[in-house]
Amino acid sequence: MNQLKLGLPKGSLEKATIELFEKAGWLIKPAARNYFPEIDDSELDCSICRPQEMSRYVEDGMLDAGITGKDWTMENESDTVLVCDLVYSKVSRRPTRWIVAVAGDSDIETIEDLEGKKISTELVNVTRQFFDKKGINVDIEFSWGATEAKVVSGLADAIVEVTETESTIRAHGLKIIYELMESNTQFIASREAWNDPWKREKIENIALLLQGALKADRIVGLKMNVANEKLEEIVGILPSINAPTVAPLYNQDWCSVETVVSEDIVRDLIPKLKKSGAEGIIEYALNKVI
Repeated sequence: MNQLKLGLPKGSLEKATIELFEKAGWLIKPAARNYFPEIDDSELDCSICRPQEMSRYVEDGMLDAGITGKDWTMENESDTVLVCDLVYSKVSRRPTRWIVAVAGDSDIETIEDLEGKKISTELVNVTRQFFDKKGINVDIEFSWGATEAKVVSGLADAIVEVTETESTIRAHGLKIIYELMESNTQFIASREAWNDPWKREKIENIALLLQGALKADRIVGLKMNVANEKLEEIVGILPSINAPTVAPLYNQDWCSVETVVSEDIVRDLIPKLKKSGAEGIIEYALNKVI
């Protein structure tokens, strides 16, 4: 039987990734202290590993495909196929940022002020390439974790660290002096798997459904009954991807109207629809928008 070896990210993205797959149609059951979760698809063999290592495992063919960060693919300089971007994170549906930060009371205000200084980071290669291009000589030291504390404790003059909300940066009393890059989650594949017709089709199908699940985030369906004489007014109020779906009700001078709208506008839209004559308004969640 054909089977695709799929890597899922361990750590902060693990829960969000499993939830995304569930919305896309796959049920993944992680087990405590087990790096091989169950999935309700016999054509998939899942492994959980650190995002920092994912691209190397995919490039070497130990995994056919995997989900990791753009930052770690760049850091490892991996030769993999980018199947698609999947912009989601542990907190929100937006890219994360790698920033340069120093102590809040530091006299360092620009990256040029870091000449001859020590920088602590996990993202060593990308950071080195950045400062080399800028012509700024710095001492880059690999951080095994708790990177923000390196500045506070005086072990480094600055850090290059990933942030989403900046809450941890602020909690340590640090200030951001530069944004190095944005990063987002990516679905990558090995070149060998991409050149295999069965595996490529499986990978593309997974990508399609994952992207559809992300597009459905904070989008809902609305369905209502509308008298024929009120139809033009109601349709004029409704936003939609293309146009609302309108179908006549059996033996009635009424129509069923259905559309897809952003969750953000529903609280204002439903009262307007009700005042304009819509009845039996139903709001329902969407799993995918393809």
